[in-house]
Amino acid sequence: METTNKISCNILISLLKEHGVSDAIISPGSRNAPIVVALARCKEINKTVVIDERSAAFIALGIASISSKPVALICTSGSALLNYAPAIAEAYYRQLPLIVISADRPIEWIDQDDSQTIRQFEALSNYVKNSYNIPTECSSDTMKWYVNRIVNDALLTATSNRKAPVHINIQLDEPLNKLHEIENNKERKIELISSLNILSEDVISALVERIKTSQKVLIIAGFMQPCSILNKALLSLAKNNNIAILTENISNLKGDLFISSIDRTLSILSDIEKVNTTPNIVITIGGALVSRHIKQFLRTNKPQEHWHVGISDTTIDCFTALTKRINVSPADFFTQINSKITLHTYNESNYSLMLRNYSQKSKELHNSYISEIQWSDLKAFDILFRNIPKEWNLQISNGTSIRYSQLFNTTIYNRIDCNRGVSGIDGCTSTAIGASIAYSGTTLLITGDMSAQYDISALSVNAITPKFKMIVINNSGGGIFRFIKSTSDLPELEEYFALKPKLPLPELAKGYGFNFYEASGVDELEQILSLFINDNSKPAILRVNTPSKKSTEILRNYFNLK
Repeated sequence: METTNKISCNILISLLKEHGVSDAIISPGSRNAPIVVALARCKEINKTVVIDERSAAFIALGIASISSKPVALICTSGSALLNYAPAIAEAYYRQLPLIVISADRPIEWIDQDDSQTIRQFEALSNYVKNSYNIPTECSSDTMKWYVNRIVNDALLTATSNRKAPVHINIQLDEPLNKLHEIENNKERKIELISSLNILSEDVISALVERIKTSQKVLIIAGFMQPCSILNKALLSLAKNNNIAILTENISNLKGDLFISSIDRTLSILSDIEKVNTTPNIVITIGGALVSRHIKQFLRTNKPQEHWHVGISDTTIDCFTALTKRINVSPADFFTQINSKITLHTYNESNYSLMLRNYSQKSKELHNSYISEIQWSDLKAFDILFRNIPKEWNLQISNGTSIRYSQLFNTTIYNRIDCNRGVSGIDGCTSTAIGASIAYSGTTLLITGDMSAQYDISALSVNAITPKFKMIVINNSGGGIFRFIKSTSDLPELEEYFALKPKLPLPELAKGYGFNFYEASGVDELEQILSLFINDNSKPAILRVNTPSKKSTEILRNYFNLK
């Protein structure tokens, strides 16, 4: 086979294949040409070309989140690498294994005013598990062994224990376009066999005893990948009357005994009721929580114990009450708990029933309020979540969109994701496009107009198919800023924070080959939604126009229901 004569590039691509990387996102350049050539000749890896490196990285993140497999990112030298930073930070906190591969100039030309030359090695060091630097010379057997070893190490580091991005920086000298014949491009693959994530019998028995003898145990689940083993274990635990389980929709946990609308439930509690529902033990799993109410509740009403369960490199103490850091996967932990705890009745506890009753009461208040309110964001979301097909995957952008979604029963959908690792609005569209590449069914992005404008270049990606749909809540930009206390009362609100974005969606949709729909009221949305849902001819955008100030007023009143 004829391929690039850069040996390091051939070793790299061969090992990507051997370690199960099946998708790569390429951003064109000249310095990375040898890497692209080696990759182009590898039939086992799917290639997607995305010009904008920032968008490319979020698309890779979206693919990795759905496929649960490592995804490679290929860029040229210079500032191209820095455009990866927002998505790499998000991937780090969502524990997604992105393999960042940057082409670089030879080390002797760094800081010598040579074109597209910056200090690339360790440029992403704060948000990758490790950084690797491959020098230009790779002809000796020792250097071939070295490159093989560190690429193996990089791929094992990204995919083992706490998954996270890694950065491989490859120095390449000119000429960059030379080819040669290679007979066998199969590289030595190093395998990692790790121990099982299980606790000792003594430790698990002690933890089970604490759970069984505690009147109020509260399990809280933040964002996670779907896991049937964990879901089954928690469904079993939820039958105990002293254990209540709160789940956010992006935890992808489903069960009738789970309380899935946390903010809605907590918002109706009086101060006395909050004191009475303060748990003895809190057990948290998953990533950062969307719910501001649960954070305020537990920081004010501190539990006696807080256990955080999950594989982490840091000590996570979100409620300022952490007492145990249990460094095993939630699925393994609760499976072990279930093996030791049988269904029991804590005679003095009705904790689970009490919280589920509050949840039911909040649902009744929610339905009554929704039936009476005028056209607004809240009304629009109610119509959407009553009509979106259950088999779709939902991607929700940050800001008001993800917060509104937490108020509804959205656990009926196949899965729900949001970039809550660092909670930025950048890259939400690109992430959803990447997710649609990895999912065989329909992927729907629900986003705000400000988030949509921020990542509008993602609509130009050639890989978009009719199975990608996008709903834009057009509420004059920055609805979250009209609601949160830090900005809502500022005189500069409309001019500097909630500034209406310039977003000509009909023209953009036409230019990028999308079908376009629009609704500005209850009847119109209900009528047009059916057409939007059943449109399989092209990717489609639905713009939902809502009144900004009225929407804020209605949402604020919603949280004052009692």
